[in-house]
Amino acid sequence: MFTNTLNPILLSLGPLTVRWYGLFLAIGVTLAILIITKLFKEKKYSVDLALDLGIWLTIGGLLGARLGEILFYEPAYYFSNPIEMIFINHGGLSSHGMTIGLILTLLLFSKIKSAQGGSALGGKISIKQYLDILIIPIPLLAAFIRIGNFFNSEIVGKPTNLPWGVKFPFYETIPVFRHPSQLYESLISLSLFISIYFIYKKYNRKLPPLFITNLFFLLYFSSRFLIEFLKADYQTSLGLTMGQILSVPFIVFSAFFLIRQQKN
Repeated sequence: MFTNTLNPILLSLGPLTVRWYGLFLAIGVTLAILIITKLFKEKKYSVDLALDLGIWLTIGGLLGARLGEILFYEPAYYFSNPIEMIFINHGGLSSHGMTIGLILTLLLFSKIKSAQGGSALGGKISIKQYLDILIIPIPLLAAFIRIGNFFNSEIVGKPTNLPWGVKFPFYETIPVFRHPSQLYESLISLSLFISIYFIYKKYNRKLPPLFITNLFFLLYFSSRFLIEFLKADYQTSLGLTMGQILSVPFIVFSAFFLIRQQKN
């Protein structure tokens, strides 16, 4: 068993404070853009387009993730403390909000490019082809974000007697051993990244459009639904956490899409 006394602050330089959370987020975003650029090169797609999309999706994804956290989880707190809305380095990014933000950003990017006189998303590249590439590094980014959550002592699990239980003294005055749910999610996300990257590299030419995208949605949000049972989270009147309720539409839609695709 382990007591998490990790300082969430990496360094302080006068008024500037850098948190581990921010560092891991930056690493995840950088790796995601590098992977997208690499896959674009392999497909002979425009590298400039990959970098352009990378910037757009980084901004849109973070905005969506932050807004999702504010609106879905703690609206009363954030509207009472509006200045906290801008401090993403304090933690608080919603994976569901990030997903919605990425989708809306991609649609907006496509619309703007079309309005500028070029075909949507650059030449012969379709939205479907784009999504199957862009989705691949997302679970890797999620893995780094969850490590940041662990350093922040947030999104903790329920009490446990298992040997790998962790105490979070920054989370509660009288700490008890809890499931390190952040690390569970990080490992699941890392495994998912490796899996869909392998499937893409080995079977890409045989797979129908949006297969990788919907496979990610199904696996990620199904695992998210299950891991929520181990979290010390607020339950709604339905007996489910907000994370579980928000995961259901993604699970149902992706499962329906894959089943229909298989029948066809």
